Amino acid sequence: MTTGLIISIVVIFLSAFFSGSETALTAVSSARMHSAEKDGDKKAALVNKILGNKERMIGGLLLGNNIVNITASSLAAGTLISIFGDSGVVYASAVMTILVVIFSEVLPKTYALHHADNMARIVSPVVYAVIYVCAPITAVITKIVRASLAIVGVDISKVQAGSHLEMLRGVIDMHTGPEEEVQKQRAMLRSILDLADVSVDEVMIHRKNVVMLDLDEPTDVLVDEIMKCPYSRIPLYRESSDNIVGVIHTKWLMRELKAVAGDVSRINLEAIASEPWFIPDTTVLYDQLQAFRERGEHFAFIVDEYGSFEGIVTLEDILEEIVGEISDEHDNHITGVRPQPNGTYMVNGDVTIRDLRRELDWELPDEDYSTVAGLLLYETRQIPKAGQKFKFHGFDFEVARRQRNQITLVRITPPAKDESGESNPQ
Repeated sequence: MTTGLIISIVVIFLSAFFSGSETALTAVSSARMHSAEKDGDKKAALVNKILGNKERMIGGLLLGNNIVNITASSLAAGTLISIFGDSGVVYASAVMTILVVIFSEVLPKTYALHHADNMARIVSPVVYAVIYVCAPITAVITKIVRASLAIVGVDISKVQAGSHLEMLRGVIDMHTGPEEEVQKQRAMLRSILDLADVSVDEVMIHRKNVVMLDLDEPTDVLVDEIMKCPYSRIPLYRESSDNIVGVIHTKWLMRELKAVAGDVSRINLEAIASEPWFIPDTTVLYDQLQAFRERGEHFAFIVDEYGSFEGIVTLEDILEEIVGEISDEHDNHITGVRPQPNGTYMVNGDVTIRDLRRELDWELPDEDYSTVAGLLLYETRQIPKAGQKFKFHGFDFEVARRQRNQITLVRITPPAKDESGESNPQ
């Protein structure tokens, strides 16, 4: 009896080992293990090797766990039957169920969930050995399982574990901490992932807001305008703003002024301007960022499919998509978003939905439009009048101001948040 009791305890311990190992290895952070392996951690490398074939890992651990659980139950039943007779089976089932659930399942798995990385390192050598020994049996089991699933039309060889990009987005959404700090971090990380999905026309400075100079004007007037301008690069055109002939940099102008001893009449602005760089409006931010790096330029003109000038995009615009607005001492920066004491927001119509999502963490779609005004036009299928109110995507919109056919100011009321801080659309 004593021998059987000792063996049962050992077997329960082994069951706990297999259960905890399975949880630790499935919950372990692959990113941290990969980083640790690069730093020379041999056990982390072994964990990564085990995770390289999860199907075989799960098969080996489940096989070992079931063997020890069945063995423990059989020993307990045999011991208690010898003491209580046939009723010992009932006692054995009750006792083993309690012991296995508490000490072989809940306890080790709970510990493993909270110490997944460390436990995975500790158990990896033994688990690797078990998987190696059980490999022939698990291979046969895997074939039987696949064949059985194939009968009902399921081919697990075609099942993907899921997009790594989607997994990364999920991890970003799960990132928690001080609300304001975490919101900024989440926004920045999401923006990095979005660079390959956002086109330049969604972040461009529209042509109506671009400061441009007509080369047909007197040179002294143009030089004065350049010196007063808060921007370092200014487009130049002739006759029509669609006929862009170059970009003048204030640094080049200062150098030229020095060369001609301040005699403005001797300056040829078109000669010292750089060639304009035109890009299609379908270019995505990631590609444009790489193009800026390769060309060593910070400024590009965006044109539509007909070659018409739509606006400009700069390196700063793309960087701001990642880190948020960048202001310097020369910027006349207006966010266009003014929070009100009653919890509403007065938002300019040309504020982009992406800015609202990034800065305020609002869940608003932007697939079919890029600005707040665009959202209202798309959803209402009309040009709303001042004072009209709408409710879309859980948000209340009120057109506060409209100039001709342009919505210039909107009052937005975000959905109320529940006690957990999550938006609660009515």
